[in-house]
Amino acid sequence: MTVNDTGDWKLTPDDRILSGLWLDLGSRMEKDATWQRILWLTTEYLQPVAQNDERGTILYRDPDDGRYWELLFVRPELPEKGPPTLRCLEEDAAREAYSL
Repeated sequence: MTVNDTGDWKLTPDDRILSGLWLDLGSRMEKDATWQRILWLTTEYLQPVAQNDERGTILYRDPDDGRYWELLFVRPELPEKGPPTLRCLEEDAAREAYSL
């Protein structure tokens, strides 16, 4: 994960996929820094575009470079749907998956 000097968690051109993890601290489980970054990106920075309720995914757009990002949960049966994954989608794939 790249965080610039200002503490900004915006996406970089090299980012393609971010996957959060649970950290087992013995007496409790905690979200890792990538999970925290995904939460910040999806609530504070990325623009929501579409949602696929059948797949349980949400499509976002990066306001800086226009790239599409898909939020998905690989283990939705876990608490909080499990760790999130945020992956970059090519425009054609985003249009097809979300009927844009």
